[in-house]
Amino acid sequence: MLDPKKPIDIDEILKDLDKYRPKRKGWTWRKKLPEGSKIGDYEYYQVSENLENSIPLPAAHYFGNIDPQPEVVITSEIASGRFEDDIRRMRMAAWHGADHIMVIRTLGQSHYDGLIEGTPEGVGGIPITRKQLRATRKALDLIEEEVGRPINFHSYVSGVAGPEIAVLFAEEGVNGAHQDPQYNVLYRGINPIRSFVDAAVAKKIMASVNMLQIDGAHNANASAKLAWTVMPELLVQHGINCMYSLKAGMKKEYIALSTVPPVVAPMPEFRYNLPYAVALRELFDGFRFRAQMNTRYIESDLFDATRIHVLNTLISRLTSADLQSTITPDEGRNVPWHVNSIRGVETAKHTLVALDGMKKYVKIDEKKIREKVRELKMRAILMLEEILDMGGYFEALEAGMFVDNGYYPERIGDGIARKKDGEIAAGTVVPRDEDYMAPVCEHFGYNNLPEGIEKPCDLIGGCTLHNPDKIQFIDELDETDNVNVRLERIRDMKKRNVIKPEVEWFSDGWIQLDMTFALPEELAEAAAISLCKKLGLEEITVIHKGVLHPAEGTYIEVKAKVPFEIEVDKLEIPKKPETLPEEEIFEYVKNNPIHVVAGTVGNDEHSVGLREVLDIKHGGIEKYGIKYTYLGTSVPPEKLIDAAIETGAKAILASMIITHNDVHVQNMRKLHELAIEKGIRDKIIIVAGGTQITDDLAKENGMDAGFGRGTKGVHVASFLVKKLKEMENK
Repeated sequence: MLDPKKPIDIDEILKDLDKYRPKRKGWTWRKKLPEGSKIGDYEYYQVSENLENSIPLPAAHYFGNIDPQPEVVITSEIASGRFEDDIRRMRMAAWHGADHIMVIRTLGQSHYDGLIEGTPEGVGGIPITRKQLRATRKALDLIEEEVGRPINFHSYVSGVAGPEIAVLFAEEGVNGAHQDPQYNVLYRGINPIRSFVDAAVAKKIMASVNMLQIDGAHNANASAKLAWTVMPELLVQHGINCMYSLKAGMKKEYIALSTVPPVVAPMPEFRYNLPYAVALRELFDGFRFRAQMNTRYIESDLFDATRIHVLNTLISRLTSADLQSTITPDEGRNVPWHVNSIRGVETAKHTLVALDGMKKYVKIDEKKIREKVRELKMRAILMLEEILDMGGYFEALEAGMFVDNGYYPERIGDGIARKKDGEIAAGTVVPRDEDYMAPVCEHFGYNNLPEGIEKPCDLIGGCTLHNPDKIQFIDELDETDNVNVRLERIRDMKKRNVIKPEVEWFSDGWIQLDMTFALPEELAEAAAISLCKKLGLEEITVIHKGVLHPAEGTYIEVKAKVPFEIEVDKLEIPKKPETLPEEEIFEYVKNNPIHVVAGTVGNDEHSVGLREVLDIKHGGIEKYGIKYTYLGTSVPPEKLIDAAIETGAKAILASMIITHNDVHVQNMRKLHELAIEKGIRDKIIIVAGGTQITDDLAKENGMDAGFGRGTKGVHVASFLVKKLKEMENK
């Protein structure tokens, strides 16, 4: 079992990998709770079982720290390129509510001709070797025990090595995979015949272990110039892959359509996206839906990516989704940072929970949307008819019918064309001989088995799908590019007990800074780089520029590396203010009424911080029933003391922001001395607060306590109750 207070031990994960066997195979859906189930004090309609360990949404502390989990599976997409760091991020994602871990890959993986051994660092994020897969699945076994929910591990079955990769995934307990022969043809340039033959074999193997299949049709609107025009084609591509998957032996409940809303604002996106989503779900009723935000339009602005994500997830709630994918919000920067992966998961969870049961209150106007839904279906049907008239799918490919930017039946003539007898791996499909026989299970197509043999692999004492001891485990073949070499650096840093900040790899040294300059865009970028150089940072890169106004200002975000390490042993841990449980504060104040006098002292006109500590709107002490007399700003110390005597106050809250010439120190001493002079110092609590105030400084100058930047009402209320109890017991 993992210890929530300790990092995952990568060395332990790597130990005895040759003997590891996956605990389970196949896809697992969340266990939905009945409608009306209560979590905390609240009723939910679309939630699943709670997690045993989790990190709730930021506002959860206002609601008893509940962490309702939507019934929809949530994805975390991870792509650091180093599986040992991916494992750490997977653990983070699982704690935030993800149970579908999808390690995305780059172009390179689809171009492998077979399985590889050794760490392919730099190829992309995918764990493509058996060692990487096995280590990841082993870690996920532990992580799912820690959070109390099965975690689905996902990768890609594509390229001319697709069938081999499908076998590898089935052997190693991969739970879901992208598999779509059209994706290989259109976007990887693989021979169409080879792609579909490979797909039949791969789908059969995936079906044998109930691996969830996700298609790749959504890539048409990611690559088309005018994404909304390919909506009919998307329906056609989904249809071809779904039917082909069924024919290859996959069960309907393990076939998922990757549905992506085609457009975003400034287009009127819902008028385009919602009818498409409804048409898709009606045409493919009974299949599963993987809803993904549209990555085509992600720029370097994190907030815009998040807005797109929220509105795309809203469509999931207004229609349906079985699996809500999340894309790292910083995908437009090519900076796959831990924190933004987690932000993506939180955005999906927040939106799904916020819209819980919304369809009971909001209905789509069927009459107004029906005409558009019917039009999309008809365009898709007409396209399929034309494909048949052409002679079939391969002929339509040669004619460049797909990813054409015309709104079908309009054609512009800019579609992707692929030759039936050309492209990568052309001419590699040959007919099987009549006496062809393969002694392996989950075999697709003709197999001339001896009479009386039910399970082909019985002929060889079991194949690797049924006898994992036959699997050959190869550790590493590259002496310089492997996980053991990378871990040596980590072991050295841990031995010296030093650390650096990180964004995707352990202590990689990257940080992000944001700043605004009263300069036009080009000058602001140069100023940001110059500033970072003066700070001594290295490898400085501007990752986002936001023009606030052509002449008035530019917002800049920069990533850079720090050239130093932090010595953990020498760190001074900031003292956290102790707070009482809120119910205890409420109960004490109810039985022991508290009145305080408050004001900003001397010639200080600042009031905002003190008012936030006082008033109920900001969660101030008034929330707990504490009464106060607010004297305003620039209050002489004498007036605070006199008001406390007149009102019978139990405490004085004195705010002091101005600190030049140590005026704040003088005012604290004066309050203390006046209280002694008036004979009330041992009967009243005096608290000072301000941006430069510390507890030690306040106590040194006669105060009972001092509160600095970030103080909330609960901090002050807790102190007052504890101090009053202490005074009562003297």
